Amino acid sequence: MPIKHQLVTLVFAALLISSCSSIYMPSVPNTPMLTTKGEFAGGAHISLKGNASFNTAYAVTEHFAVMANAGFMNNEGRKKDINHKVFEFGGGYFKTFGPENNRILEIYGGLANGRSKRTFREYENDVVVSSDFYDAAYSKKFVQVNYSSKKVNDVNIFGFKFGLNYGTAWRLSFVETDDFYKNGVMQPNEDNVFLEPVFFTRMVLSEQIQLQYTSGSNIGLKSRKFLNAGHSVFTVGAVVNIGRKPKTK
Repeated sequence: MPIKHQLVTLVFAALLISSCSSIYMPSVPNTPMLTTKGEFAGGAHISLKGNASFNTAYAVTEHFAVMANAGFMNNEGRKKDINHKVFEFGGGYFKTFGPENNRILEIYGGLANGRSKRTFREYENDVVVSSDFYDAAYSKKFVQVNYSSKKVNDVNIFGFKFGLNYGTAWRLSFVETDDFYKNGVMQPNEDNVFLEPVFFTRMVLSEQIQLQYTSGSNIGLKSRKFLNAGHSVFTVGAVVNIGRKPKTK
């Protein structure tokens, strides 16, 4: 899929030129792939740096669902400490289509609140000569569109065949800091709009359980000093779908 690979390259190139001091960190967008009323989807994902995302969704009707998501990270390093948490709530529309109803379109929107703490240290001769501490609460509004296909391919591992699902989610996040302190001194609040495209592949272990690999990035549409696009999405995880009923014609 060369077009998809080109898009991934572009978003990661945008990431490389952005600052690593961003006080905003994206979570894995919720891509529940709901198909019928009464279905529940849940997922857990983690990056190599310990950024964990937890997603849940429930189909209230044949086409309307609600979701709740959370993200956490607590990483302590020599030059940088990161403590981050965010909680999201939303809802939206889903629909299956195609000759076998194996394609899914989902459109969701919601609200979120988060808190980000960062510590940055500079050394000379292995001695700390300066430290900066950032503490910011922020609010977020988001809209996203998910498109996915179920069991469009198979992979053979040790003689066993596993189905593969593919999908993408394009999220637009409107983020604004509420209380932003640097070294204990209140700073002017900042706002930004982030375009957050991600691509995911799921390996089907059973009708209910799948393993998921997710890659993507966030691109800041405004130039900001602290609330900028400084982190990517690169995770592995697992998802479950239960309560799925056969589609009736």
